[in-house]
Amino acid sequence: MRKLLSLCVGVLLFTGCATSSHDTQKSSLGTPRPFSALEAVIDAPGTVTVETIASSDWEADRGGLINLQHPRAQAAGLTAGPEPVQVYFHVLKHPTQGTFLIETGVERAMRDAPTQAAFGAMADSLKGMKFNMPLGDWLAQQKEAPRGVFLTHLHFDHISGMADVPAKTAVYMGPGELASIEHADAVVREGTQRALQGKGSLQEWAYEADAAGRFAGVVDVFGDGSVWALWVPGHTPGSTAYLVRTPQGPVLFTGDACHTRWGWEHDVEPGTFSEDIARSAGSLAQLRRLVAEHPAVDVRFGHQR
Repeated sequence: MRKLLSLCVGVLLFTGCATSSHDTQKSSLGTPRPFSALEAVIDAPGTVTVETIASSDWEADRGGLINLQHPRAQAAGLTAGPEPVQVYFHVLKHPTQGTFLIETGVERAMRDAPTQAAFGAMADSLKGMKFNMPLGDWLAQQKEAPRGVFLTHLHFDHISGMADVPAKTAVYMGPGELASIEHADAVVREGTQRALQGKGSLQEWAYEADAAGRFAGVVDVFGDGSVWALWVPGHTPGSTAYLVRTPQGPVLFTGDACHTRWGWEHDVEPGTFSEDIARSAGSLAQLRRLVAEHPAVDVRFGHQR
């Protein structure tokens, strides 16, 4: 089972997501800004609250999560094998804009009726997953539905709860995600289509090149400096991190620009799960520099605490 699970993760989850019949359009939400605009406010307390929920526990191949060819990984003696991971969704509550999600956790049907889930064709490979809080369970406890979902990218483990998101909910992501993979396993392609069913056109952040070159692009999501989208390509073309200013200080959601705590602490980029390892290393360096310059930032990784 462990071998099958790692294979499933490596081939279907972290390495590539299917295209679908959905189209994309430039998001009307968000304003492109220079990095200096973010830096001017990053350390000031904000008004958005955040909560990170581990929807499920699982495992993935370490060589996909961490570049084992990196000298620091080799010096540490890291080898391929199963690495514990979690699948998250993060809840953002803005005082005037409402509730938004970053990522989607896992679908309730993956626990209750796995063959009927959006990715039900993969049900046999999901038997090792421990379910903590499927997104559908959490949504059932809420008084209001989320107004939108901010994705870091479109890989399976980041949209595996999307089927629980109410129809017509706006979905936002970085550019080039759908177009990045023109061929995909039919199982994943069908699952992605089912997960996105009813969500309408996917909204792509309107990134513009930053003159300072600190990130590939920066977007002020609500125009008030409270939530920022940072373009960090490499893992996928449109990979996006999010910086949220909370009353307790800034919180950075790296997505899979950094899957693990070890990778972050040792400055080692993700491994074979990334489409462009060199570019992924550059994006990780940009995020780590941001946090080094602003050490109050609370960093939340793609799949570990």
